[in-house]
Amino acid sequence: MLVPQTEVPRTELPEPEAAAPRPVDARALARWRQRLRSATEPPWLHAEAARRMAERLGIVRLKPQQVVDWGLQARHDHTLLAAAYPEAQAFWVDPDGLGRAPESRPWWRGLLGRDKTPVVVAPSGLPAGAAQLLWSTMLLHTVAEPQGLLAAWHRALAVDGFVMFCTLGPGTLQSLSALYAAHGWPAPLAPLVDMHDLGDMLVRAGFADPVMDQETVRLTWADAGAALAELRSLGLNASLQRPAGLRSPRWRQRLLQALEQAAGRDGRITLEFELVYGHAFKPPPRAHLAAETTVALEDLRRMVRRAPPAPRR
Repeated sequence: MLVPQTEVPRTELPEPEAAAPRPVDARALARWRQRLRSATEPPWLHAEAARRMAERLGIVRLKPQQVVDWGLQARHDHTLLAAAYPEAQAFWVDPDGLGRAPESRPWWRGLLGRDKTPVVVAPSGLPAGAAQLLWSTMLLHTVAEPQGLLAAWHRALAVDGFVMFCTLGPGTLQSLSALYAAHGWPAPLAPLVDMHDLGDMLVRAGFADPVMDQETVRLTWADAGAALAELRSLGLNASLQRPAGLRSPRWRQRLLQALEQAAGRDGRITLEFELVYGHAFKPPPRAHLAAETTVALEDLRRMVRRAPPAPRR
């Protein structure tokens, strides 16, 4: 049974500022998420990003008892989380609310080290403050309103719990975008959010001490056809400028030729992807002072425990 680790504070932070949605084709994003969800194996880039993110768990001293994987590849990520936290209780939140939690299931069946399948819940089925670790790989760039998703993560976390995620940044496929522009074709992918903007969004959502960093991963293929096949598995084209119908075989041949001409000296096709990593903590609630302010006793205790020591005179 999934229960909150901490009582929901009475003096919670205000709702985050509304952020403009990304200029993306929301229906294309939904189809992309469905394809990723139903795939038997995640794309290589997604699996590699999750592996690299799992290596960063060692920097966090907190050992969570309840872990929530909010993403699309629960089967793969579950193995990584089980290795890091074998005694934690695991839950997978289906971001589109398509998953259903089993009606009758012993609590121990959700333990990471004893069961290969986490309990599935929809976002609305996750109690506020239930997660001590919220983990999400390669999901944030698949939503039109990342600020709203960060706010949902904040609600799901217990006080002092932490979120860890990775996503794609604007350095992704820059050479491919330049190739499309040179041929007068519409952009091959929708704009992606810069890591500094994501850090600001985390703060607006109520998180503290956000840490953001990035790295560039370059993938190579023997020929242009193999490169296009892998790009299709990633489903990155959610641009509002994408064609409404199918492209012609003649256009595909022109694209293949353009990619082959852009190959390196070794004849291989090279494309770059920017992986953005972020983690942040959910701090205790802050009271909003007014002429008369009421603070719950437990919230007051948390504030006192977190207050810095008074300077010596």
